[in-house]
Amino acid sequence: MKHSPRLRTVLSCSVLVASLGAGATACGPGDNPLSARPYDAGDQVVFNQPPGGRPVDPEKPLEITAKGTGGSRITDVSAVDAQGRRLAGELSAKGDRWHSTAPMAAGVHYTVLVNTEDERGAPGQRRLTFETTPAQKVLKVEFGPDEGKYGVGQPLTAVLNEPIADKAARAIVERGLVVSTPPGVEGAWHWVDDKNLHFRPKDYWPAHSTVYVRSNLEGIKINDELHGAASTPLTLEIGDRVEVTTDASSHYLTFERNGEVINTIPVTTGKPGFSTRNGVKVVLGKQYFVQMRGDTVGIGGSEYYNLPVYYATRVTWSGEYVHAAPWSVSSQGSENVSHGCTGMSTGNAAWFYENITEGDIVRVINSIGDDMEPFGNGFGDWNLDWKEWRDGSALLKGTQEGRSPIDQARLRPQV
Repeated sequence: MKHSPRLRTVLSCSVLVASLGAGATACGPGDNPLSARPYDAGDQVVFNQPPGGRPVDPEKPLEITAKGTGGSRITDVSAVDAQGRRLAGELSAKGDRWHSTAPMAAGVHYTVLVNTEDERGAPGQRRLTFETTPAQKVLKVEFGPDEGKYGVGQPLTAVLNEPIADKAARAIVERGLVVSTPPGVEGAWHWVDDKNLHFRPKDYWPAHSTVYVRSNLEGIKINDELHGAASTPLTLEIGDRVEVTTDASSHYLTFERNGEVINTIPVTTGKPGFSTRNGVKVVLGKQYFVQMRGDTVGIGGSEYYNLPVYYATRVTWSGEYVHAAPWSVSSQGSENVSHGCTGMSTGNAAWFYENITEGDIVRVINSIGDDMEPFGNGFGDWNLDWKEWRDGSALLKGTQEGRSPIDQARLRPQV
């Protein structure tokens, strides 16, 4: 009987299976050492950190050594703290030793998983947990402003409880302050002084975005005296793009929302000797009523004033506001008669007060006054160009503009 090609193929397969018989078991997964569940490798590796017991010194490197019995070797080591941070380390070419290459964090819990294999290639595992001793002195970070909704000009702030002057230590701090931003946003930290940092993007925040900042410094060694402490993260919601421009020479204020002019208001600004500062300011807050007195800002004699002021929007700590000034309505739109504030009618001030938000941009142009200070009198951060701003970073000073690997280490886009 002549078999068709298809039938011969089926018969050949049947014969092959039958011929393997019990031998099929010998090639099955049970004999493949790589398919076995990892065995307990506790007798094959030695730690220099004892399991359990009292906390260990974070300054002492973590070392793991293969005993060498039965031809076993280390294939991989994972040492992770409770924050999910992996401890950097190096495995020898022979697989007989692994050691950490970075300091351990202080006052944290570590879980170490060691993978091994024996002379047959069968996998083994050993797990170890331990605590490190807490730091004697810690660096605390407090983020600002308060959580909430802000305008597109609002900088982030980080206040340290201890001064950091050394550049290397500053770089460690910056790497640990992680900002999550909208995709495509480039930003940087700027050291205002040894205890204060500000973060802003190259341009204003995108309208209707979310900004999140947290510290990754807990337990991290900053210098020989300091380790980082835990801190509270912060989330800001960004509102409309509101930009106010006050032209001190034309005596008019222009109010833009999301690129559209929605109001033009006649105003008066500072008169000679009290001229309003030029430059970009960020709204610091709003007060429905403020009793304004000249002596609180060093104004006395014939220029002294003591006035009840309504609908006051603050833009500097030294006392510059945008507010209702019913006593100067006849000058609004034509001349500058104030002591530095931007005054407008009560009706216009009420409208402005209802439509402005903390973090919005208020810019003054064409005044004969001084320029707005970058720091110390509110948020003048935007008066520094981008190169000047980057030069205030311990990581980016002197580097080319653009998102570098260092930027990526502490600036994370939202996904």
